[in-house]
Amino acid sequence: MWLFDRDLWSEVFSTLTKNMLRTVLTTLGVIFAIIILILLLGSATGMINGFDRIFAGKASNSLFVWGQETSMPYKGFERGRPVEYEMDDITMLSKRVEEVDVISPRIELGGFQQAVVVKREGRTSGSRVFGDFSTIDLVNKKKIVEGRFINLNDVNNGKKVCVIGLETYELLFDKGISAIGKDISINNIYFTVIGVYEKSGDFDFDGENSVIIPFTTFQRSFNSGERVGWMAILIKPEYPVAQAEAKIKELLKVKYDIDPDDNRAIGSFDFSQIFTAISAFTMVLQGFAFFVGIFTMLAGVIAVSNILLITVKERTKEIGVRRALGATPKVIKRQIILESIVLTVVAGAVGFIIAVGFLYILNVQTASNTDVPFVNPTVSMTQILVSFTLMTLLSILIGLIPARRAVRIKPIEALRED
Repeated sequence: MWLFDRDLWSEVFSTLTKNMLRTVLTTLGVIFAIIILILLLGSATGMINGFDRIFAGKASNSLFVWGQETSMPYKGFERGRPVEYEMDDITMLSKRVEEVDVISPRIELGGFQQAVVVKREGRTSGSRVFGDFSTIDLVNKKKIVEGRFINLNDVNNGKKVCVIGLETYELLFDKGISAIGKDISINNIYFTVIGVYEKSGDFDFDGENSVIIPFTTFQRSFNSGERVGWMAILIKPEYPVAQAEAKIKELLKVKYDIDPDDNRAIGSFDFSQIFTAISAFTMVLQGFAFFVGIFTMLAGVIAVSNILLITVKERTKEIGVRRALGATPKVIKRQIILESIVLTVVAGAVGFIIAVGFLYILNVQTASNTDVPFVNPTVSMTQILVSFTLMTLLSILIGLIPARRAVRIKPIEALRED
């Protein structure tokens, strides 16, 4: 097979190394093109990983609904009427909205009592206190560092247990002391700590200075009745969140006699919009990286073609002799194209190594920086293969120009040149 012809490769390397300075300068364009492409793709991946870190543990198909105040009079009710939900609403929405997968009601201490005092042995934490079902962990995942999260058994039996955030632990306990099995008091009511959590991402609804207790325990301990503060709702993956949101609001407006055009009475937050916006942004970023990288690569490969045109002109007599000795146009063309491929692939490999080195340094410098959404900038094997495939195809296409020029040289005219 011609690809393994030693004489062919010997001629290629002899030609390319004849003028090393020119060869090196020729490859700089391709080297810089690959560096730019890999750095852009790696940076895009770093931003994607950064956003994943920020929103780690958050369900992308989630919706949050809470009551506010009416902004329009309706059916004899004045504007400014507070909207407060009850446990019956959870049952109603679960049955009548097919898009709903899980509804986890929540209530927070402090809305109907003036003070919340969380303490242990004279130390206070100023923590927020939530009553939750275990299903809240499906929407807003907690990273448990010690013990466990509340479960269905805790809720069904109204156990006086709690899960505390890492900041709450640091405020109430001495460093190194296990909190599991210890009691803390919330407004002079004692709860046993069963778990300590830290936020799973940089963005967290509750923070780490919070205490979570079973919803049923909250009801009995603080006389909240059937009140629900707000709802964390997980939508089935096959349905758009916005569709479910519209149905939920419509049903709640009917039940609580709210004007259909009142958009302020029911507060809601579609968390999927954030993920959709981030996904669109990262796709544009990756597309931009390929666009810039490919055109920069094209400029570098064109430079290779121009140099090969010059070398073809310099080798006119050599090519004429080879033609006179029986070399076919196919053989001449093959050698020129192979020279183009070797130049671009070797330059691309050098550029890739340099770019990966830059990405490694960038990763080391930003690894501990949580202020920016940038984590582990890398390039995938697919991106590498696509980049080198495009580079090789471009080198073949561009190499055809000097190759065609070479096969047009007539042996007699070439031999006449001095």
